[in-house]
Amino acid sequence: MTNEMKPLAQAAPQDGAGRPPFDFAKWWDRVGILMVLIALVLLMSLIAPNFNRIDNLLNIARSISVNAILAAGLTFVILTGGIDLSVGSIIAVSGVVAVVLAIAGLPAPLAVLAGIGVGALCGLVNGALTAYLSLAPFIVTLGTMTFLRGLAYTITAGQPIVSSDLNFKGIGIGYLFGVPIPVIVMAIVFLIAWFLLERTRYGRHVYAVGGNAQAARLAGVRVDRVTLSVYVIGGACAGLAGVIFAARVISAQPTAGTGYELDAIAAVVLGGTSLAGGRGRIVGTLIGSVILGVLSTGLILLNVPFFTQLLIKGVVIIFAVAIDSLKTRPLPFLRGSRRAG
Repeated sequence: MTNEMKPLAQAAPQDGAGRPPFDFAKWWDRVGILMVLIALVLLMSLIAPNFNRIDNLLNIARSISVNAILAAGLTFVILTGGIDLSVGSIIAVSGVVAVVLAIAGLPAPLAVLAGIGVGALCGLVNGALTAYLSLAPFIVTLGTMTFLRGLAYTITAGQPIVSSDLNFKGIGIGYLFGVPIPVIVMAIVFLIAWFLLERTRYGRHVYAVGGNAQAARLAGVRVDRVTLSVYVIGGACAGLAGVIFAARVISAQPTAGTGYELDAIAAVVLGGTSLAGGRGRIVGTLIGSVILGVLSTGLILLNVPFFTQLLIKGVVIIFAVAIDSLKTRPLPFLRGSRRAG
């Protein structure tokens, strides 16, 4: 490209009136997703009984904590253009390991760390296979999803392991200053994730790898290491979510986390993170998680049948993917008209 052509090529596109076209992606990331949340809360306040009660709002916050923590980790993975379908199974395995070790006499902090460590180890395997063997992340994590679910069933012999005096149950059902502990943990996770993505060089590398891995490599970014690290982060978050889930139900459930990966992916994409990578915000992921939690709780308060809830959840997931598609290939009426030539 010659120097004369560069200014023309870099100029912002304009519509027929000389104005820049409507940027749907930017509007959705900054305003759209928040408007959806506000509208949904107002709607549920009007039609769902007892929705606005403080105890119900706290229950909503507690209920979204597991999926939100899971989604926070997945945000790192998806920002690099990857995907992790195994996080639901990691929830099960991490919870099972933490409960088994706690029953065996391991102190609560160590049992919790062990569950998180198992999740990080699972993420390490996913990341190594993806980054260093160049295997497709969809296939890799689909395989580990099945393997880890089978491992959870094997450890528990297919039956829940219940412990009424579980030593770390406080992380799932406890309160601190009137706030559920899972909500506090969720807030800490998102603060750390926000800091890593928005205020560190590592965060810039994550976005760079998702935007253009080859260009990032030429710029000196260790693409393989960044890819490995995001899967470890995703696995550790899934491990933490698994520990909280086990503490909440005071048992190790081999079926725990089934389908949670879809809810987490939906929250991430609803929040503005592109499935193609390189674009998104951790704050948007939190808003997306809240939207799913408010919707789920509202449907329960309205006594909507479970199978109908599944239909609605499916529509929400399709909506999230459609929004992601519109952000990369907007419809003509969202692009604004352009004159040929």
